[in-house]
Amino acid sequence: MTPEQLRARLARAEAQVIDLPGNAPDLDMHAGDAPVLIPSAVLIPIVLHAEPGVLLTRRTSTLSKHAGQVAFPGGRMDPEDADAEAAALREAEEEIALPRSEVELVGRLPDHITGTGYLVSPVVGLLRPGIKLVPNPEEVEDIFELPLSVVLDPSAPRRESAMFRGARREYWVWPHPTQHIWGATATILLNLANVLRERS
Repeated sequence: MTPEQLRARLARAEAQVIDLPGNAPDLDMHAGDAPVLIPSAVLIPIVLHAEPGVLLTRRTSTLSKHAGQVAFPGGRMDPEDADAEAAALREAEEEIALPRSEVELVGRLPDHITGTGYLVSPVVGLLRPGIKLVPNPEEVEDIFELPLSVVLDPSAPRRESAMFRGARREYWVWPHPTQHIWGATATILLNLANVLRERS
């Protein structure tokens, strides 16, 4: 897929509200209570190699929340963040030393609500190859890529299930030789795939 095709398909991404199996989270709240969602943003960096790849991180294993999990660069929105784009760029700079000037913002995906009560706004950006990235050891243990060809393959994502708090929960998983890509990150990748894939 060329950069021009990526830009064109992502330009209309926000208009495509995608209903995915397992996309509705099980929020911890009493019956009748409206959830209090925490605004946050993530950057979905697509690196424009000859064969593009989606850049992901693995969180440091010593974190108090989501330790060792695969994630996009991102986090809670701060009061000084003007919008989700500003928050995603700030977090990416803090977590992996990605200069804001090196990111070409090309669109957003539909917001995603996590089971832990976060309202996540996914912001998509294009990166040229060869940018030196340095993981912040307090937050990020590893930086790697998932080939865009895998994201575009309809047979790649699979459903798995596990017991959680006494109930069986299903979730999406993406194949990778060394990383376990699941949960909210996997669902956001599925939204990206639906936006980018050709439709008949």
